[in-house]
Amino acid sequence: MDAQGRGQAGDIDPADQWVFDPNTGNYELRLDTGAKSASGQAGRRTAAPSAPPAQGGRKERRAQERGRSSGNDRDNPTRELPAQRNRRAGGRAGHRAAAAAAPAASTGRRKPKPKASGKKKALYWGAGAMGFVLVAGCTGAYFVYQHLDGNISKVDVGINNEAVTDGPVNILIMGTDSREGKGNDGYGDMGSVGHADTTILMHVSKDRTNATALSIPRDMITDIPACPTKQENGSTKTVPGETGVRFNTSLGQEGRDPGCTWRTVEKMTGLKINHFMMADFNAVKELSTAVGGVEVCAGKDIDDPKSHLKLKAGKHTVQGEQALAFVRTRHTVGTGSDLSRIELQQQFLSSMIRKMKSDDTLSDPGKLWKLSNAATKALTVDTGIGTASKLMDLAKDLSRVNVKNVTFATVPVLDNPDDPATVILDKAKADPLFKMVQADHSLTKTKKDKAKKKTKPATKAPASEVRVDVTNGGGPIGAAQETVDWLQNTKGAPLSTNAGNASTTLDATRLEYAPNQAGQAATLAEWMGLPQSALKETSGDAGAKVPMKLILGKDFTGAGEPVGPPDKTPDGVQNVNADNKNVCAK
Repeated sequence: MDAQGRGQAGDIDPADQWVFDPNTGNYELRLDTGAKSASGQAGRRTAAPSAPPAQGGRKERRAQERGRSSGNDRDNPTRELPAQRNRRAGGRAGHRAAAAAAPAASTGRRKPKPKASGKKKALYWGAGAMGFVLVAGCTGAYFVYQHLDGNISKVDVGINNEAVTDGPVNILIMGTDSREGKGNDGYGDMGSVGHADTTILMHVSKDRTNATALSIPRDMITDIPACPTKQENGSTKTVPGETGVRFNTSLGQEGRDPGCTWRTVEKMTGLKINHFMMADFNAVKELSTAVGGVEVCAGKDIDDPKSHLKLKAGKHTVQGEQALAFVRTRHTVGTGSDLSRIELQQQFLSSMIRKMKSDDTLSDPGKLWKLSNAATKALTVDTGIGTASKLMDLAKDLSRVNVKNVTFATVPVLDNPDDPATVILDKAKADPLFKMVQADHSLTKTKKDKAKKKTKPATKAPASEVRVDVTNGGGPIGAAQETVDWLQNTKGAPLSTNAGNASTTLDATRLEYAPNQAGQAATLAEWMGLPQSALKETSGDAGAKVPMKLILGKDFTGAGEPVGPPDKTPDGVQNVNADNKNVCAK
């Protein structure tokens, strides 16, 4: 049994499963798909119609292979991976001769198609590598999902979304501090019910060009809504909500399941979540080992007696216990808080994504097999992606995201004046950040963003020169007067006027201005947090006393609150690009 109480997968030697098909130019996997018959023969699934089924056990197959070494393989369109030959090399001289002779014996066949390039094969083997660390870990499972189905645990949270959607995708990634399960003893809090120790909300854009991963501090004080939870007897129990409690108690406490954390994050961020994935301490050890280690960097010597991490300053490759110690340490780095640990976790996850995306991983079937097994065994997911095939559908859908366009950010917080051991949401910074993600705006400048025409920003006009008529075209009742009062009393703009209700209703707020009012428009846009899409320049200059026109739309929530999402990461929001290889723990 593994960490989640699941049965172990059947014994399969991955190096014996991959064969080259010259008709397609690709390596393909062959698996035993049925139980052995009474005669001891196992059914085999072939990679191409022209490839005859290989019958019998391993001894019989070796005999067939030895026969082919004498020139009897002209009708067999497959040859082995180099890894297969290497795994059988010890003391098997006859088989080595057969493997070496295979290419020469294929001269009687039609000319095979050219081999796929390294990148092409990487796509076949690793379509899901950029889904995220846990999704990415399932990369090789595209070919073996039937075998891996039994590895995955799932929880019915009362929300069953399709695995793949045409719109943006929001996936809640959770790491629990539970000490239950294999490999978890000695970590976390003794007797913990499994709180949300690490939580990341990953947003993938609708066009799949970029992704934003928001780390949520576990010690942040927040409100947890009431949530329905499925019981073992099939009934549903609603756990009452709480106000002013630590975020990490949204999982485990009072019997809360991942659906409670799901609903808490939705309420906090305003983002609709599609799926969740949860793992425990053992997942970090297994995944980091499966990829052959993850490179991390320490800006100074680290000696943390609590996490047992000892590292000299500089770059290191960590795996297993040492990798887990790295993502759990905090007492000797930064401020010694959970926020400093979050930065370590972001560095580690960024490096792991790069490692999973690398040719070294994607071109190694054996490594992919280990990674697939480790990832699926580590996962507990919602029912919408509760099979390996659905998980692979999601992984392939997200595979278009380039690591250069993945940004990690931490939800902004402030020290809690009532409890120094906790933090509270910094709404002034968090709200614009959430709006930016809600609007599907990237925290990373993509090629598409860079290709946009760059214009020189207008010089902002002083507040005393900002002349504007404000009308209400969809905002709350009294929004126009509220905005004028705010402009005059808070921003010092005496030339602002309430022009009543607009003649039309708008979904989005709009500011109309003439070319010679660009400076005024720039000032007003900055005050109100107007996105570039809200600015409409008219033709021809305006007269000296002609005002601009500000029409408040349905997106207007209140004077002083940003109307639209910012065009760039708000100031003061900690963030790091996943492709940045020069990040070191301080």
